[in-house]
Amino acid sequence: MKLPSLFKKKSKSKKAVTRRLHIYSRYILISAVILGVAGLCVLFLLNTTVIHADEWNEKGDRTLSDSIPIKPLRGEILAADGSILATNLNYYNVRIDFHASRINELKYLESIDSLADTLARYYPQRDRQAWYDYLHAPMEKPKADRSRSYLLLKHIPFDEMQRVKKFPYFRRHPNPNRTGFTTERVLLRRYPYGDMARLSIGRVGETVTNPEVRGISGLEQALDTMLYGESGVAKKVMFTRGTSYWTEKPPRNGTTIRTTIDITMQDLLEHELGEMLLTCKGEWGSAIIMETSTGDIKAISNLDRDTVHPGRYIEAMNHIVQAYEPGSVIKVISMLAALEDGYVNLNQVYPIGHSYAYAGGKPIRDTHSPAYLPVSRFMEYSSNIGMTKLIAPHYDGNLNGFRERLRELGFFDRFNTGMARERPPYYPTLDPKSGGRVSLSRMIFGYATQVPPLYTCAVYNAIANNGKFVRPRLVSAMRLPDGRDSAIDVSYVRDSICSSRNAAILRKMMHDVVWGEGGTAKVLRNDIVEIAGKTGTAGIALERPRDKDGKLILTSIPFKGGYREGKHNRVAFCGFFPYDKPKYTCMVVISDPQGPYGPAYTSGTVLLNVALKMYSRGMLGNTSDYNEAPVASTTATIYGTNKPGRAKTLHDDLQLPRVSVIRTGATAANKPSTVPDVTGLGIREALVMLEEAGLTVHFSGTGYVTAINPPAGTPVAPGAKVHATLSQN
Repeated sequence: MKLPSLFKKKSKSKKAVTRRLHIYSRYILISAVILGVAGLCVLFLLNTTVIHADEWNEKGDRTLSDSIPIKPLRGEILAADGSILATNLNYYNVRIDFHASRINELKYLESIDSLADTLARYYPQRDRQAWYDYLHAPMEKPKADRSRSYLLLKHIPFDEMQRVKKFPYFRRHPNPNRTGFTTERVLLRRYPYGDMARLSIGRVGETVTNPEVRGISGLEQALDTMLYGESGVAKKVMFTRGTSYWTEKPPRNGTTIRTTIDITMQDLLEHELGEMLLTCKGEWGSAIIMETSTGDIKAISNLDRDTVHPGRYIEAMNHIVQAYEPGSVIKVISMLAALEDGYVNLNQVYPIGHSYAYAGGKPIRDTHSPAYLPVSRFMEYSSNIGMTKLIAPHYDGNLNGFRERLRELGFFDRFNTGMARERPPYYPTLDPKSGGRVSLSRMIFGYATQVPPLYTCAVYNAIANNGKFVRPRLVSAMRLPDGRDSAIDVSYVRDSICSSRNAAILRKMMHDVVWGEGGTAKVLRNDIVEIAGKTGTAGIALERPRDKDGKLILTSIPFKGGYREGKHNRVAFCGFFPYDKPKYTCMVVISDPQGPYGPAYTSGTVLLNVALKMYSRGMLGNTSDYNEAPVASTTATIYGTNKPGRAKTLHDDLQLPRVSVIRTGATAANKPSTVPDVTGLGIREALVMLEEAGLTVHFSGTGYVTAINPPAGTPVAPGAKVHATLSQN
């Protein structure tokens, strides 16, 4: 009976041993794994810190020394009155993330139809079907290949981005993980006035060599260093939870530039130039307005024929700083040099005729001049022959003396206005053995030379400014990043380009061009704004091809000079206004006007129309100011009122001695429930009386009430309509 019991004990002991062996084997296995991992860690540690230590140290240094530039905020460009011409605005790119964690593909597919309808309504660059196809295209790909940033809309403002959030599908849930709706903010350069003065203000962009957004034309390019500012630096550093970028050097924002551009003048000039080009169908037109005393460029416009859309003109090339043969507008500058050299006798009479061959060259012709002219009337008749006979003989012994005289006057000094690709005038060096005498005679009246309109206008401005040769400028002040304003003083090319006496002589000559009996610009006479100036016409020389920015386009085909065949002229008018007290100088150039349009009818008319519209807006110092010109004591002040106290105010408080009272006090007609008598009152007081009577008022005209319908005293119910007629007579 005991044997079975012993057998049981042995069986239990054997199981316990087996269990312990299993446990030990597991411990041994786990320990071996731990030791193996530890061994590997030690090996990797040795490999990293000992064997390849230099490589890892270099990689670590490279990672932690990684840096990225922080772009600064580009400075703004302002008009003279502080209006913004160029600024930076936030726009948004709207994208769809098709890998969003909780995006509902079924809901998206169900909403594509309505979403396409809505997008086509607000963004018609695609029709409904095109939007549908565009929205459905990602769903035709395997899920792994779908975009994480599928572009839906590009560069839309904040309010539109908020509106898109309410479009079908996107409005179903505010959580972007459910819709995939993502936005990307981008800072863009914007120009609130569109293409106004575009070539002067310039534009920004990226280039192949420089991925940064920098100035590529106009002031944006010329002042790019100041406008751009200075980039900052962010370096990658170690944090508790990894690496990130830390600003090591903050960016310095760009300087805000205040220009001299007057928005109103700019608008007037562009409009008038554009209208004239449409009328005469010119090839291109260019115009500039300068303030006489400061040289501030108040307006500048360049319009070229649109080759893509016939009948339109667009900003394309800055012709103001490009050099062309100036034609007869240069005669004023030639006469300036002659007057300063002291060999001009204004009363000396020269035989003119219609043809004059000088130095064996092709005969010079006059189309306007009589048989004889005094020097004082050379400008009036625009005499090529007279100018040649007066000036050319004085430089026979020194052909380049004329050019050097102009150099002394500062005519070839660079202005550095800030406009890109500004070029100085070009007068070639003359050789007496190679037709130099003939070339000199042509230079005197505007051929065989090249002068940018900017430089011609600047010299005319100096003459209008009594000889003070102010430097044309487009920038008047800068606003530094710290908020301080820094004004730029007016500078001078020469303190005096000529004596005040000679300046007065030249102004009188230009006055006679418009107001003289034989003036070539008699059509510009106007008693409201008296202008003076000079017309100019030049044949259009063949030119090397240039791009829209004025750069020469180099070709392998040899360039052959000469002039366009047929009647192709470039017409110009440069002048100042008002004549008695010049405030502004303006030059207008139009290339190849079609039909019977001369310089006065085209370029001169643009200048006159601008001057008249400036006058109508009180921009020529013609605005009345009672502080400067008090009302004479003999002038009666007329005022309509129903309050006797108003007349007392005029007498006692304003001390006006003569006051005529049209009416005071109430009349018998002003009874309850009737139309009050408001004849003779101003609209303000008439409205008060009529509305206090419970009437609805309509009125027409200006001035004082002369009639009312229904007539005063007519019984009416509250709320009835009455009509008051106003007149200034």
